This record gives sequence, C-alpha cells and structure tokens, in this order.
Amino acid sequence: MNFAVEPMTTALLLAIFGVLLATCVLLKRSIDRIGIPVALLFLVLGMLAGSEGLGKIAFEDYQLAFRLGTVALIIILFDGGLNTKWTSVSKGIAPASMLATFGVIFTAALTAVGAYLLGLPWPLALLLGAVVSSTDAATVFAVLRGSRLLLRPKLNATLELESGLNDPMAVILTITLTEALLTGTAQLWHLLYSVPLELLIGAAIGVSIGYAARFSLAKARLTTAGLYPILTLAAAFLAFGTATIAHGSGFLAVYVCALILGNGHLPARGSLIRVHDTIAWLSQIGMFLMLGLLVFPSRLLDAAPTGLGIALILTFIARPVAVALCLFPFRFPPTQLAYIGWVGLRGAVPVILAVFPVLAKAPGADEIFNIVFFVVVANAILPGSTVRYLTRRWNLSLTQRPTPAAALEIHSANPLGGELASFHIHPSLAVCNATLAEITFPPDAAAVLLVRGGTLLPCRGDTRLLEDDHIYIYYKPEAQGLIELLFGSPQDGEG
Repeated sequence: MNFAVEPMTTALLLAIFGVLLATCVLLKRSIDRIGIPVALLFLVLGMLAGSEGLGKIAFEDYQLAFRLGTVALIIILFDGGLNTKWTSVSKGIAPASMLATFGVIFTAALTAVGAYLLGLPWPLALLLGAVVSSTDAATVFAVLRGSRLLLRPKLNATLELESGLNDPMAVILTITLTEALLTGTAQLWHLLYSVPLELLIGAAIGVSIGYAARFSLAKARLTTAGLYPILTLAAAFLAFGTATIAHGSGFLAVYVCALILGNGHLPARGSLIRVHDTIAWLSQIGMFLMLGLLVFPSRLLDAAPTGLGIALILTFIARPVAVALCLFPFRFPPTQLAYIGWVGLRGAVPVILAVFPVLAKAPGADEIFNIVFFVVVANAILPGSTVRYLTRRWNLSLTQRPTPAAALEIHSANPLGGELASFHIHPSLAVCNATLAEITFPPDAAAVLLVRGGTLLPCRGDTRLLEDDHIYIYYKPEAQGLIELLFGSPQDGEG
C-alpha cells in the first residue's frame, strides 16, 4: 500500500473544504441581498463539489452524515437558545408549543394526503409527511437573525421558539412511521403517551443540566476565557446524550439547557456568545455542504415532478392550514397569521430525518430522500426569497436601533456583581442634550465611555449627550430600573 497517497488525499480534501468555506462566507452578503436563504448556497456548493460536480468528491456515507448532522444541529440549537431572552419565551411559548406539536401533526397529515394524490403509496406518503413536517432552526435563525430582521416581539418569538421546539415531534413521527414501514404494522396510538413523555423528560433534563451548568460556570475559576465555551458545549452534549438515553427528546433538552444558561449570569458573556455564534455558523456551513455532497443531481431529476408538487402543497396548503388551525385561539392579526404560515422554512432537519429511513433500509427510502432534498431546495427559493419583502410589505418589522461603532466589554474570570451595557441616546429621552453632570446616577453606577459616530469620547462632567450617541454605563443589578428609566433599554448583545 502506498501510504503517501492518503496524506495527499486528505490535504486535497481539506484544501477543497477550505475553498468552499471561504466561498460561502464571502458570498453570504450578496445572497442575503437577493433574499434567498444562505443555506441554499451551501447546499448548491456541496452538490458542485460532489461526485457528479466539479469537485468529484465521492461521499455517500449516510451514517457519518447522520451523526455529524446531529452534532451540528445540537450546536445550532444551543446557540439559538443562548440568544433567546425570557421575555421572548413568555410572549411566544404558548403559540409556539401548539405549532411544535399539533402543528407538526397537521402539517404531516396534510402533506401526506397531497403526496398520496401525487401517486405515492400511503406508507411512503405518511413517512414523507412526517419528515418534512417541522421547520428548521438553522434556516429560521439564519434568515431572521442573519438578515437582522427585527420582527414584532410576539411574532418573532413564535417563529424562533417553534423552530427550536418542533424537532422532537418530527423525530418521533419519523421513527414511528419508519418502523411501521419495516414491520408493516403501525401503532400510532402509542404516540398519545410517548410524545408527551419524551417532551417532559427532555425538558426536565434540559432544566436540570442548565441550572447545574450555570452553577458550575459561576463557581469555576478558569485562567482563560477561552475555556468557558468548552464548558457550555459540554453541557449541550451532556443534555442531548442524557435525555436521549433516558428516552426523552435530546434536541428539546439542548434548547432548554441553553435557555437556562443564556438567561443567567455568564462569565465573559460577550466573547462566549461570539464563540458559540462562530461555531454555529461553522456547523451550519459544514452541515449543508455535507448534505449537498450526499446528493446525486442525476437522481433528483426523477424526483423533480413529485418534489415540486409536494413543495407547493406544503407551502400553499399544509403549512398555512396547520398554522391557522393551531393559532386561531391566540388572535394573531391576519397578516401575522399569514406570515407565520408562509415562513415555515425547511432546511437540514428534514434532510437528516430522511437519512434515518435510508439507514434503516426501509423500502422506498432512497426515493423519499431525493424528494425531500428537492422539497427543501424549492422551499428555500419560494418562501425563503420573499421573507424580507413580505416583512416590509406587511409592516411587520420594528425600527431597529443603530448599533455603536465600537463595542466595549469586561473580561473577568470572577463575577464582578455589575453590568456593563450600551444605551442608544434617542431624542425622546430626558437625558438627550444634557451633560453628565446634570444627570443623577444611582449609587454604584457611572458612565464609562461615549461612542459618537466613529469616535470614542471620555465621559466627563461636561460631556453632553447628543442624539444617536451610544453610551456605556456600569451599574449594579439593583439599579437597572433607574438606569433604564433614564436611558431606555440596553442594546442587545451588550453587557
């Protein structure tokens, strides 16, 4: 055996992967301007690098893709949970929970009926409906947060929480229907107790590990801030593994664990959040590239007519009807109801779920995988490319406050007992056009730095606060109410 061949092959693959990563990052802004979800770019580049593309990379390891895709989803869900505030949870948890459970079931059932009418036998139609029934957290987070769309709070919370919570139901349905396809018998009645039980176990383990991780982070005295993200990643993997072993929902456990952590005190919060954002983006890019490599374009041609038909049924019938049924009691305005029904973005989750029947060697699994991939691509182009337009057209976004030209953070291995936050000086504030000496600060609170345009200014008594300034203030938690009364709410991502 020529041992010199393997290092050269590895080096070539790494070089190609590096080029693909750089291409994805550099083209992201241009893709965002067009309005198409960036995940579609990653998929297309993966296909171009595949065995039937320009890269000629032969990759058909579904087992490896399933495992790596699961890890990537854990990281993406954890990052989404870290960036979700309790205020958002309280506003959107009820409608999101309905969509994440009954909404998934309704979507799966309506899609299955459409697939049956298009010629698929009932067992495959039901399985297909289950696979494409849930929205994708990676795609939703990328579109809403990556595009910096500032939706109305309840609307935004409902969409994001739904995408983080609805994976368990889709996983349970897919596994159950795959087993039914293999055995020829379906025992759907056991879903009545297994689904609530799995969700309850997953949520309980997520809460337990979340609080345990929060306590550990508070007590840990690490010498470098770079070690804290390793602890939080360990919590994410522990939550998933423990919940799955206990026959609970691992994905729900990860999301809940991140919610608990993200809404508590985190040492070196700013740098920790940025590290997780970076890892999540790397996971998203790598996952979609890998899934693109799995696809053989020549096989997609046969699935195109059925895939297009199911994508249209899912987009125009199944998702909107399911949303209308689930959210009727919550009295959403018609435009918001239509928006939620339209922005049911699919991405990596359906593709990964479609891998499960392939691994189980279920009859017709390859056909399902190719149809699902086509549905995901069509869904990214149709609803995905119109999200920005509809947000503006239906006046569903809030005016976004400008961000400061510079960010200020405090890195400390020990808890400091205070907050450092940035506040935007709006003309409606009483402190606008006042000098710092004229403002009565609470005890143990002080202005630290002023950002005006692209200039940093020291905070002195005669420093006057002007419209559109950004001022950094240090204050104790008990003074937060008085500080926000003077300066408004702190800007996201600061403090």
